[in-house]
Amino acid sequence: MRFATRRGMPEAKADMTPMIDMTFQLIAFFMVIVNFSEGERNERIRLPISELAKPPDAPLKSPITLHLTDAGTVIFGPDEVSIAGVRHLLEREVRFLKSRGDDPRQATVVIRGDRSARTGQVQELIRVCQQVGFERFVLRARQEFASLAELAVGS
Repeated sequence: MRFATRRGMPEAKADMTPMIDMTFQLIAFFMVIVNFSEGERNERIRLPISELAKPPDAPLKSPITLHLTDAGTVIFGPDEVSIAGVRHLLEREVRFLKSRGDDPRQATVVIRGDRSARTGQVQELIRVCQQVGFERFVLRARQEFASLAELAVGS
């Protein structure tokens, strides 16, 4: 059976411009709402594993993240300095907090220490922070989840 073709009928064409425009708008939207907490991470730091580690209940007020490497240096933003050398950077941070009207004693210093860093280095870093005027500290660790088999055996 042969179908008759109709001549003179325009061919239906889909205009893809609105769909492409919407796709780019969605990409821009998701880029804006993405979680920028990745900036607080440093791939050189391998956090220790702890069963007691848990995420904070509420957002930290004025968090200042210090990365303590296994070599005993501190990474603060783009700078990598010794533990004694971080004092100058922290004093600059205190001046910035005060200029904004914030109390440095209310700011939280987040210490992400490498699992190979010596405990004494962490304590020394906390001491330097206290000398500058910080009082609140959070130590980061990687949370270890029990496997489903361990949970079944344990219950």
